[in-house]
Amino acid sequence: MLPWVLLLLIVAVAALLLDSYYRIVTTEYVLEYSNLPDAFDGFRIAVLSDIHAAVFGKDNIRLVSKVRDTAPDIIVIAGDFTDHYDKPPIDGQLAIAENLVSELSLIAPLYYITGNHEWDDGGIRELLPMLEEHGVTVLRNKYVLLESGGESLVLAGTDDPNGPADMTKPEEFVERVRQAEGDSFFIMLEHRNGNLPLYSELGIDLVLSGHAHGGIIRLPFTDGLIGPSREWLPSYTNGLYSMGSTNMVVSRGIGNHTGWPRFLNNPHIPVVILKKG
Repeated sequence: MLPWVLLLLIVAVAALLLDSYYRIVTTEYVLEYSNLPDAFDGFRIAVLSDIHAAVFGKDNIRLVSKVRDTAPDIIVIAGDFTDHYDKPPIDGQLAIAENLVSELSLIAPLYYITGNHEWDDGGIRELLPMLEEHGVTVLRNKYVLLESGGESLVLAGTDDPNGPADMTKPEEFVERVRQAEGDSFFIMLEHRNGNLPLYSELGIDLVLSGHAHGGIIRLPFTDGLIGPSREWLPSYTNGLYSMGSTNMVVSRGIGNHTGWPRFLNNPHIPVVILKKG
């Protein structure tokens, strides 16, 4: 009987690996805030991160359909749209990115921040103009005011640290925004997932991040096994974390470039639903 047991185990693991690689999942996070402007009660944000030029069906139809089904008011792309390992070469990656944003822009407004890979592969010089041509708002240490019903909130985004050496530090950026917009409700987009303590100190209401790929391999009672720098048992790799009055939602990402197979770690689209409470 032992060979049959081993065969069944191999088949089960293979099925789980295929599921973890191909089946996109969405997770809703309902977050209540007493300081949320009334007009944004029920506001929905779909978070895409670490796409790494992944393709799910012809013209990325499965990914686009999953995003459409979340009925977002806005879509944020939290870095690593491309992959510095050049799989496929950067021209092919840019074509994938252009096709995807052209489809997603028909669903909801798009906002983008850089990740480490865009800087590493050098494709950012071509990527950013293409995104802006398709109406994507690029937030490189910049912010916009989202407006609804005569009220507004701040949506800000930081450049990845792999960007220019002289970039503004997050605390300086937040101070500049606060000087201009006072105590407005504040959403921060940041590719890397390790700055929850800093943003809690700065009083940011919501942080949206990625970068950690969910810890690559996920087992019960862990926050993922392998971090983006190949560290073991990383923190802040998936879903909702809170510190003080700050919430952070981390996407497990869409693509995979690590060389490690995703296991029990499906491509992930978090959907944040803001509620007045």
